[in-house]
Amino acid sequence: MKVVFTGGGTGGHFYPAIAMAEAVRDLAREQRLIEPRLYYFAPTPFDEDVLFENGIVFIRIPAGKMRRYRSFKNITDLLATGTGFLMALSALFRIFPDVVVSKGGYGSVPTVLAARMLGIPIIIHESDAKPGRANLLAAPFASRIAIAFPSAAAYFPKNTRGKIAQTGIPIRSEIARLETEGARQYLGLDLSIPTVLILGGSQGSSKINETVLAALPELVSFANVIHQTGKELHADVQTRSSVILRNDENAAHYHGFPYLDGLSLRRSAGAAAVVVSRAGAGAIAEIAAWKKPAILIPIPEEVSHDQRTNAYAYAHTGAAVVLEEQNLAPHVLVSEIRRITGNPALAEEMGHKGASFNDADAARIIGTEIVKIALSHEEKP
Repeated sequence: MKVVFTGGGTGGHFYPAIAMAEAVRDLAREQRLIEPRLYYFAPTPFDEDVLFENGIVFIRIPAGKMRRYRSFKNITDLLATGTGFLMALSALFRIFPDVVVSKGGYGSVPTVLAARMLGIPIIIHESDAKPGRANLLAAPFASRIAIAFPSAAAYFPKNTRGKIAQTGIPIRSEIARLETEGARQYLGLDLSIPTVLILGGSQGSSKINETVLAALPELVSFANVIHQTGKELHADVQTRSSVILRNDENAAHYHGFPYLDGLSLRRSAGAAAVVVSRAGAGAIAEIAAWKKPAILIPIPEEVSHDQRTNAYAYAHTGAAVVLEEQNLAPHVLVSEIRRITGNPALAEEMGHKGASFNDADAARIIGTEIVKIALSHEEKP
């Protein structure tokens, strides 16, 4: 059994694919099948260590973004997508997998189009409340369409509705399991005050970082702060936070990291009283699994079409509050963090309201369908 996963260049596409790959391996073991061969086709490997740990072979397939505004780069990126299509066609013909699983995003387009030409079954998973253009393009020739938000179904063509199933968002097993003591011991957190976990997305967020830095003296006066800054933004944030907190008696309450790997993330989430995060669907699913109250700061719609819709859909459950980026100010962020951390009953209630938002078995549900279609494809002459 050979399975190819493909997706765009963000953690929201990459990590759910890893969760599905884990599920496929588990199901193959349980059903005593031959060890599956797994591949990841994308412009970049995103996290090479995770691919290696899961025995997934990376094959680089170039792809270009299609921006929602006029730009010369739309032309050059179209050429990149064309090149990627030819490379994907060659690689798929050589491997000839039993199924291609797409997480959407610009990085998936060449592989999905090539799979269609070769007659390879395609499964797509849409994490967002409002589907992206790549998955809408792939929908007519997909064998199955998995969605996380009920509202997503209405965006797909009517003749695909029979293929659609609401499955939730796959979460890696190592992320779902919290460690409540690890972060406290490793970081030396002050147990007399609450802990705030701040996540700016897999690549970090300049806007969130700027707001946190401006609010830092007040934040560390009443809370431990675990701040994922983004790899490329970390050096600047670290330098500036050191200056800001140079003579602050609470400077030890701040802990900045370029990136939190699986172990660090589950430890940090285990210690957190509230999570401040972008509103990617994958991030929301993880927060829901952790049963933590959230403050969501979606990327503006002119930049990303999906996060605002995701944020308000989740906030509708009562598990989160939404701060629009244009309204994000240091005193507003601090006020919301104080309101939630200062009321343990409210924080607990919010956490429990989010728990039912995502199906904890999403990876296994989709993995079962992947294995079923793959085995069916294997049997064909």
